[in-house]
Amino acid sequence: MLQVQFIRENKERVLEGLAKRNFANAEEIVETVLSADETRRKTQVLLDNVLAESNKLSKEIGILFKSGEVQKANLVKEKTGQLKTQSKDLSEELNNAAEKLQSLLYQIPNIPHPSVPNGQSDEDNEETFREGEVPQLSENALPHWELARKYDIIDFELGNKITGAGFPVYKGKGARLQRALIHYFLDKNTAAGYTEYQVPHLINEASGIGTGQLPDKEGQMYHVGVDDLYLIPTAEVPITNMFRGNLLKEQDFPITCTGYTPCFRREAGSYGAHVRGLNRLHQFDKVEIVRIEHPDNSYQALNNMVEHIQEILRELKLPYRILRLCGGDVTFASALTYDFEVFSTAQDRWLEVSSVSNFETFQANRLKLRFKNKEGKSQLAHTLNGSALALPRIMAGILENYQTDEGIQVPEALIPYTGFDMID
Repeated sequence: MLQVQFIRENKERVLEGLAKRNFANAEEIVETVLSADETRRKTQVLLDNVLAESNKLSKEIGILFKSGEVQKANLVKEKTGQLKTQSKDLSEELNNAAEKLQSLLYQIPNIPHPSVPNGQSDEDNEETFREGEVPQLSENALPHWELARKYDIIDFELGNKITGAGFPVYKGKGARLQRALIHYFLDKNTAAGYTEYQVPHLINEASGIGTGQLPDKEGQMYHVGVDDLYLIPTAEVPITNMFRGNLLKEQDFPITCTGYTPCFRREAGSYGAHVRGLNRLHQFDKVEIVRIEHPDNSYQALNNMVEHIQEILRELKLPYRILRLCGGDVTFASALTYDFEVFSTAQDRWLEVSSVSNFETFQANRLKLRFKNKEGKSQLAHTLNGSALALPRIMAGILENYQTDEGIQVPEALIPYTGFDMID
């Protein structure tokens, strides 16, 4: 969430940023926010004046009673009663004004970093790096959903029977490969200095608001109505919310976390060949990395996260590319996002396997996540997160790119984790 003071002091910059995002009615909502803030501030001043006058008169009443001027004291007392009624009305007006302002601020996305390119959709994203050779497959090469059936390692129909479409069942060597990937990713992350956490898979409303999933995005998450809890869309949410309301010290930075969780996304309206097999699921596994950083260091930290994920993909020997997302494709809370995509040879298309984002102060403002700077003043921290990595499309890339006529080879880096080198 943007700070209203930032909007007030940087109105043109905010409007330019919203225009880069192709945000509709930007000027209208910004003016509404500034008007609501003006109302809130004026109401606060009126309330402060009334309370100050009331306190002053309360002291006078005591003095008048002590001096025997009872009639005067009662007149002043009557006036304080009127001021109390007035302060109560003003307090209610102030609360309403604050709630209206908060509701408006929730509707405004983050301002893109200057390096974010202009664009309307994912077709306008900017490729910044590409590495790895696309393997030459035989004419009999199959997409991963066919390989899964051939080698009996993932059962999509069984998952549909148990739950519904988008909930696959991993079997035998498929389940072991899935487990191997989780352990490998966690080991890579902890070796790079990230502290591992096991976190809840359900969150409360305050946590959803803290990282930007709520309000207004309830339809993207599974909701447990009886308990008013939400199944997590990513480990980013519970991990980042561990620091909600914290006041840090400069020496606490950087805070680096990693964790494995299943992820749950409703993905309403997702149909067609592009979501077949593992390409898009309602439940999937992901290993996440999260950083809490000093604002001066957050973009270097973002670069370090990008390099870390590159190292993992190099070890897996998967052809990949990195995209800088354009203004029309960057997520609501992000200031700058890099997407990693692995090339699926059998499908002849790129599959997103990771997004790495710097949210700057956008989440921290919602989370009330601050630190004391060298001057002793309270300042918002920066938050970052990335997938390291999401499993479904990595699994799809391995199955398709490593297939041979004899079976599916296991990437060398994973053999110590799987205990086998071939799926056949």
